[in-house]
Amino acid sequence: MERIIAQLHPLERKVLPWLDRYTNLKEIAKQAGLQEVEAMRALQWLSNKEIIKLEESSKELVELDENGLLYKKDGLPETRFLKAIKAKPLKLSEIKQKTGLSEEEIKICLGTLKSKAAIDMVHGVELSVMITTQGERLIEKDSLEEQFLKKAFPLNKEDLVDEERYAYTALSRRKNIIKTYVVKTKTATLTDLGKKILAKGFKDEKIVDTITPELLKSGDWKKKKFRAYDIKINVPKKYYGKRHFVNEAISYIRKIWLEMGFKEMQGTMVQTAFWDLDALFVPQDHPAREMQDTFYIKYPEKGRIPEALAQKIKQVHENGSDTGSLGWRLPFSMSSSKQLLLRTHTTVLSAQTIAKLKKEDLPAKFFSVGKVFRNEAMDWSHLFELYQVEGIVVDPNANLKHLKGYLKEFYTKMGYSDVRMRPGHFPYTEPSMEVEAYHPERKEWVELGGAGIFRPEVVKPLLGEDIPVLAWGLGMERIIASYYNITDIRNLYDNGLKQLRDMKEWVKL
Repeated sequence: MERIIAQLHPLERKVLPWLDRYTNLKEIAKQAGLQEVEAMRALQWLSNKEIIKLEESSKELVELDENGLLYKKDGLPETRFLKAIKAKPLKLSEIKQKTGLSEEEIKICLGTLKSKAAIDMVHGVELSVMITTQGERLIEKDSLEEQFLKKAFPLNKEDLVDEERYAYTALSRRKNIIKTYVVKTKTATLTDLGKKILAKGFKDEKIVDTITPELLKSGDWKKKKFRAYDIKINVPKKYYGKRHFVNEAISYIRKIWLEMGFKEMQGTMVQTAFWDLDALFVPQDHPAREMQDTFYIKYPEKGRIPEALAQKIKQVHENGSDTGSLGWRLPFSMSSSKQLLLRTHTTVLSAQTIAKLKKEDLPAKFFSVGKVFRNEAMDWSHLFELYQVEGIVVDPNANLKHLKGYLKEFYTKMGYSDVRMRPGHFPYTEPSMEVEAYHPERKEWVELGGAGIFRPEVVKPLLGEDIPVLAWGLGMERIIASYYNITDIRNLYDNGLKQLRDMKEWVKL
């Protein structure tokens, strides 16, 4: 107990002597001569030390709004309306002049009073309104709403009885008559420890909380009593600047491939259909090329393509050329090939990289982590803008065992325990594989991308000869979502401060 007393802050020392008599924050602050924010800070510290129990309660209060204050003084519009026509029927213009009601209030009165059978309409040259027997009864005594308006406000909403609750509900539907607001109250009560401290005769002593140059120079510090510091007390969490967690993951992925000796491929997000689709032997009538699957650029609509290479690709599409294939046996449109689009995969970079390679560059291996775009509906497992992890290995001796080895090394470092490949289909690879990785926590296989060996129709026109090119394209969002415990991949790009602050760091696994 002595140790705790020695650690008390000056604000705590000012507040503590009053806690056996006062429990309300406002009263405590007043008696201690502190601002409420200072008193609240002291109470929070005392609560952390278990000297007091700090509780917060709230209540919803009902208050009159601007129209409510007016109607409390002059009466509700419908009452004034009825009183105006009590003696004789009046035209609407006469009622307005006599009561001072607005057009909107007149309309509300008509609807309200007709629903209560309090008025009848008299048709003539100009519409008149007369009071009924029921209307005369209504103005003999105050309505529940009028009785409610005459009460002393504010009122605790929880304390309203049935009649008051009815009036509250009716008035709350109308404009600016009543309003509600929540008042929070903090109360502090001494714990057994707090009672023992006060029973010991605790007083607000003068202690030194901060060492100043003056104290040191004068030597007065020798005569002062210093506050002991509590190194275990709760302190506000500090949020330092850091990169977005998705960017941290991208950096980590890049590091994996660089450590395996891969070179990074880079390129623009806007590409021609030639590089994005045609060079990869995607037929020009493939459904993925339609507007519903691809984002095409409107201005400018067309881009430049390498004419000589385009002729080779054209021959491969139409008849297979010298690849040993029959091609797609469809006319090849150069105009369609020049269409500009947002790249649908980073495999476009693989095609451009292979086209630049020479024999002396082989074997060679490349990777990219880049943004791609798909024109599809966004849901918990699909995005229209996402990152793809792309890789190729150009090597005369490469085979599927090597492909699986590279992928297994990558996924192991991403936290997955094993990799398997099952047959799939892609227009530009044969064989084609769906890549699945085993999730060690979920204990199941999850599909994370596609892979295979580029077809001769892709490699030969780009490289000049047909040699094995291992290729893969993996969805980065699906790979990293489990690390961040995210089940809806849309949340990867939810930039709420709480998520950004609380998200764990990406560490090497």
